[in-house]
Amino acid sequence: MRRKSVCCVSLWIRLKPWIKLKLCLERWHSMPGYLIQLSYSAETMAAFIKRPTDRREVIRKLAERLGGTLVGSWFSFGDYDAVIVIDGPDSVSAAACSMAVSSSGAFKTFKTTPLLSMEEGMAAMKKAGSLNYKPPSGEK
Repeated sequence: MRRKSVCCVSLWIRLKPWIKLKLCLERWHSMPGYLIQLSYSAETMAAFIKRPTDRREVIRKLAERLGGTLVGSWFSFGDYDAVIVIDGPDSVSAAACSMAVSSSGAFKTFKTTPLLSMEEGMAAMKKAGSLNYKPPSGEK
């Protein structure tokens, strides 16, 4: 996903008299987004019902330790109990997060899906169109 970051640097510029100038540069950078869909184990859900807990701060800190950010988190019902979107630095970090969290035993299902921006999706469609892929057939 495209996110804006601002970098501020204090510089000393030799003018008469010395003047300290704070320069802020705004730049856009791409950081991959990841959709996490999870279902809690029966034991974890029972613990939440007994003592409701907001886990957003824990999730935010985990994302930051990986060099990413928490975009949002929601409870849901159906196949998944919660949905989380994070921006992370790379697929290795996302995989490490998935391994660490899913190995805790607190989840019945923990699914991580890489997200593409609309621009990335359009570029993939254009590239796919230029591949001229021919599916296998029984004909010689």
